[in-house]
Amino acid sequence: MIHTTAIIDPLANIADDVQIGPYCVIKGDVTIGSGCILESHVVIEGPTVIGKNNHFYPFGNIGAAPQDKKYAGEATTLKIGDDNTFRENVTVNRGTTQDRGETTIGNDNWIMAGVHIAHDCVIGSHCIFANATALAGHVTVNDWSILGGYTLVHQFCQIGEHSFCGMGSVINQDIPNFVIVSGNLAKPRGINIEGLKRRNFSSDQINLIKKAYRSLYRTGNKLSFAIEELESINDSAGTLDSLINFLKSSNRGIVR
Repeated sequence: MIHTTAIIDPLANIADDVQIGPYCVIKGDVTIGSGCILESHVVIEGPTVIGKNNHFYPFGNIGAAPQDKKYAGEATTLKIGDDNTFRENVTVNRGTTQDRGETTIGNDNWIMAGVHIAHDCVIGSHCIFANATALAGHVTVNDWSILGGYTLVHQFCQIGEHSFCGMGSVINQDIPNFVIVSGNLAKPRGINIEGLKRRNFSSDQINLIKKAYRSLYRTGNKLSFAIEELESINDSAGTLDSLINFLKSSNRGIVR
C-alpha cells in the first residue's frame, strides 16, 4: 500500500489501509486515517491530523507552514475531516499563534486543482472550491458554499452557508447565507435557488428567503433595520435563524 519511493517520517501515524503513491513525502507529526489515498508526489507536513477516506491528487502540499512573516516555527496544526477530495496542486497551510493556531477543514468537500487555503481558515462541510480559488488567512467558509473558479477571498471574510460565488469573484466583505455574488468587487445577484432546491428546501422556505433578500438588498434598509425585519418574518422552523446569526456576527460588513 506504500510505494517504495515514498518517504515516511517515523513520527507519522498512518492507518494500515492507506494508499501512498510514488514519491510522496510525509514529514513530521502526521496522522492519516483509514481509507485515504495519496496519489504520486503528495507532500503532507505536520502537525496535521487527517480523517478517513480523503483523496489527495498529485503535487498537493498539505500542512505546510503558513505564509505569514510573523510565523516563527510554532507547532500550529491542520485538521482535516473525512471524505474530502483534494485535486492537483492544492495547498493548505497550518494555523498561526496570532489566531486559532489551527486551520480546519470539515467533511465531504470537493477542492479542485490549484486551490489555496491559507492559515487559520475554517472550512465547513459539503463545500465546492473550483479551480484556482484562493483564500487568504483567517477566512471562514460555511457548509454547502460554492466558490467559482479563480475566486479570491480577502482575509477575515466569512462566506455564509448555501451561498454561491461566481467565477472570478473578488470578495472583500462577508457573503450572507443563501446569496449569489459575482464580480470584481463582488456584488449580490440574487439567492441560490437551484442550490436550495437540491438541498430540499421547500417552496415556502425559498419564498421566505426571497423576502429576506429583498429586505437586505432591495429596500434600502440599514442592516440593523433589516435584521429586525428578518426576525419579524422568520418562520416557526427557524429558516432564517442562521442568516440572522450570520448578519449579527459580521465584522467586515456584508457585500451590498
